[in-house]
Amino acid sequence: MQSTFAKSIRMKIKKRRHLFFSVGIMCHNEEQNILNLLKSLRKQSYWRYIKDIIVVSSGSTDQTNKFIKSFAKTHRKLSFINEKKRRGKAHAINKFLVQATKEIIVLISADLMPTEKSLEFLVKHFYNKKVGIVGSHPIPMNDKNTFLGFAVHLLWDLHHQISLKNPKMGEMIAFRRVFKKISDSSVVDEVNIESLIKGQGYKAVYEPRAIVYNKGPSSISDFITARRRIYVGHIATKYEYSYSVSTLDNFMVLKCILKNIRLSPTFLLYLIGTILLELISRVLGYVDYRFKLKDHTIWEVITSTKRLK
Repeated sequence: MQSTFAKSIRMKIKKRRHLFFSVGIMCHNEEQNILNLLKSLRKQSYWRYIKDIIVVSSGSTDQTNKFIKSFAKTHRKLSFINEKKRRGKAHAINKFLVQATKEIIVLISADLMPTEKSLEFLVKHFYNKKVGIVGSHPIPMNDKNTFLGFAVHLLWDLHHQISLKNPKMGEMIAFRRVFKKISDSSVVDEVNIESLIKGQGYKAVYEPRAIVYNKGPSSISDFITARRRIYVGHIATKYEYSYSVSTLDNFMVLKCILKNIRLSPTFLLYLIGTILLELISRVLGYVDYRFKLKDHTIWEVITSTKRLK
């Protein structure tokens, strides 16, 4: 009887270990990081559980496609979809979803660098059948001592603190494939996916140990471009899908700022500057959405975010 019980436990453990998943990477002109990202996936602690890696390259004109094909020659898990015309990240995600083979999906932006256990920390949550989506913890590589470095770190620190209480997805996410596609016009794909999954009663989780490094904008124009687009996506989701992300809660944002405020001239000056840039970005984003002045479906390339090293 004991041996039967022990065998049952071993079978359950064995079954628990086999949680295979598909990885999707959407990219456009990512020659500076795509190979580093693919190599980082090979070093993942959960590499053996990655069933397939599908890279969708949309209208790339640099060496991105060459690097992807080179990696694919020695890694059979990798498939390459080459979109001749760039139609937006959401469109590329939908092409990936058609090809992905597993129920659990991990989406990674091509300009990220995950740590070795990031995917493991994300995917383990799906042993809980109530969990539908898991968000990662982005950490920018910008210099905190510069104004824009301060601004980028402040925004991601706020994202982290808010997500600990009310999870908000971004940069790298893992989710159950409980829908067929997202809207091709989606500007913020992670938020769109988050709303679709939570709308079906699944739980969203934030995993602070699933660290991914990224690079924030290093020029004021790039900063405004990025924040403007993101705000358009957030208010579009709010008004069109009746879903509001946690970082739109201004009271919660203010509370986090006040909690971490430091009484130094540089900190206060940089803080005021960051708030002004964010306000400008949101006003421009609102005007874009309200009067349909600019279509953000196809993202404007922000070159200053592409150099991670």
